Amino acid sequence: MKIPAKFATPATLAAAAALCVAAAFGASRMIEARSSEAVRRALAEAGHSWITVQPSGLQIILTGTAPTEAKRFNALNIAAGQIDSARLRDRMEVAAPAEIRLPEFSLELLRNESGLSLIGLMPASTDRAAVVETLTSLLQGKGKVTDMLETANYAAPEGWDAALRFALQAMQDLPRAKISVAPGRVAIDAITDTPAEKTALQTKLRRKVPGAVRLTLNISAPHPVIAPFTLRLVGDGTTVRFDACSADSEEARAKILAAAAAAGMTDRTTCNIGLGVPTPQWADAAVLGIQALKEIGSGSITFSDADVALIADAGVPQATFDRAVGELESNLPEVFSLHAQLTPSAAPADQGPPEFNALLAADGKVQLRGRLPDALTRDATDSFARAQFGAADVYAATRLDANLPEGWPVRVLAAIEALRELADGSVTVQPDNIVIKGLSGKPDASDNIARILSSKLGESAKFSIDVRYDKKLDPLAGLPTAQECVQQINAALTEKKITFEPGSATITRDAASTLDKIAALMKNCADYQMEVGGHTDSQGREEMNLKLSQDRAQAVIAALQGRRVLTGKLQAKGYGKANPIADNGTEAGREQNRRIEFTLTGADAIAAETSPATAAPPAAPDGQAISPPTEAAPSGTDSDAAAEPPMDGAEVPVAATAAGTATPAADAATKGAFPVQTPQKNTVRPAKRPQRTGEASTQN
Repeated sequence: MKIPAKFATPATLAAAAALCVAAAFGASRMIEARSSEAVRRALAEAGHSWITVQPSGLQIILTGTAPTEAKRFNALNIAAGQIDSARLRDRMEVAAPAEIRLPEFSLELLRNESGLSLIGLMPASTDRAAVVETLTSLLQGKGKVTDMLETANYAAPEGWDAALRFALQAMQDLPRAKISVAPGRVAIDAITDTPAEKTALQTKLRRKVPGAVRLTLNISAPHPVIAPFTLRLVGDGTTVRFDACSADSEEARAKILAAAAAAGMTDRTTCNIGLGVPTPQWADAAVLGIQALKEIGSGSITFSDADVALIADAGVPQATFDRAVGELESNLPEVFSLHAQLTPSAAPADQGPPEFNALLAADGKVQLRGRLPDALTRDATDSFARAQFGAADVYAATRLDANLPEGWPVRVLAAIEALRELADGSVTVQPDNIVIKGLSGKPDASDNIARILSSKLGESAKFSIDVRYDKKLDPLAGLPTAQECVQQINAALTEKKITFEPGSATITRDAASTLDKIAALMKNCADYQMEVGGHTDSQGREEMNLKLSQDRAQAVIAALQGRRVLTGKLQAKGYGKANPIADNGTEAGREQNRRIEFTLTGADAIAAETSPATAAPPAAPDGQAISPPTEAAPSGTDSDAAAEPPMDGAEVPVAATAAGTATPAADAATKGAFPVQTPQKNTVRPAKRPQRTGEASTQN
């Protein structure tokens, strides 16, 4: 059928329009699908799984709840990178921010014989490395510091720094303790050996605690654990002595000492009381053993827990030995096991026994000589000695002998370990005996040696201990008193001054050697309360002089702190022109008045006042005498009202004295210092020194 011409044109146009609409709709759907898929894929790869992508024509609608505004903005940027940003519609929301809570900062310091551990969370602003280094220095090589701390990037809360400083200072006096630190609070759990030590420690800690810190103390004083529980009495026919003595109570100690005195012992009147006794019948068994030794006359009786060894020296009659052994064996409590031995006669003199010798010199050097069975034992002995005394301090000159008695390496290693208890001495290992002689700074060195040898070699081992306690070698007994610390610092400062840059509190490089000497002395004196007082002459305005003297005192403390000195007991105080020691009317007098003085404060100053050594002048270097200082009234021509700031001098004398008034330091240079109590005055001033030729004339 033929379509009329008047209908053909409109039909063609309608068909073309329908095809265009269909094509446009298809293209739109394709663009919509591709755009939404590209945006969805890009957001998923970026981790924005919380976004819902909804296409609407050529537009892409983003909905969802963003965790933060930053993540919402990041999602928009990622989507805009896939399609034209004009096609994006942002309908995302942002989650309400959660309330920010400060972390709970806390720190636990755990210390025992093996070292010290730090556990907890501390502010990132706290100098963690300085804390670890301070504790490492405190251990003095005995153990290590295990750092298990975590940090949070928040400012330290109020009271945190004061509590931490006090905890670090308190740890010096606590060899076995747990210290818990929180802002403004410190809790100490510790163990002491005796009730007297407990009382003294409580008093000392309460005296040190700053007023802003709340202290909780839980200190117990049980008797120490003795393992193995050891008693050893030796007699040579004329004298009787204890190498080691342990008891579980005062009553048991009295019973043991009475039996030893009846056997002829006269040089020891004490016996260590501790925990770990193997049986309540320990004292009764010890008395029986001591009586057996008395009967045989020459030999030793050794108790190591429940093992007993009665060794009779060569020459003891067999009948006497049998009688003593029979009585002891029949009466010992059942828990004890007896080993008895009569030493055979010695070999002929021309067949001397093999020996191993280790000699410890006073300077710490060790020489190893004598016989060892094989190369493996020689290497092990050398390595063990180097581990005990230091690789650089051991000299080995041993020789090999394959015919040595069985158990020789164990005896040698035990002897070297026992030698560690001495400061100067020797140990000799023989087939039937170990002989230890020397000096020690440990009051209980003899007990420790006997305990080491009996635990390593067995209770039947024969050894001889001749160790004398020397108070001069005791690191605790040899510590200087407060007054001695003052005098030693005074001598170092008299030898060479501390100098400052003109008009400032900056210490010059020339003062480094003097500060190093003071820092070395302060290692043993950090527990005494001292004030670092700054002084100027009368030139310049009073308020300027006060500030300059305060800043210089604080600079000295900061310099010592930078040398890893514990400065918790040092306090800075500026006096300005208030305390002249010479005439301000002359340059020489002003030179003397421009100074820094160290003074004892608090209880240490009171103790120094009552000591006869207080008035003693400090010792001068190289044996030179120091003239006592003379006080001079300030000159009537002081320039107190001068408008100019004081012009500082190149050299300022620093002296150590024994008093002053302490006030809290405000400058950052004293960060780490602890508050101290208001002291009493007792000043020892340095000797006056005439101005050197060519020395700069300075002010303040």
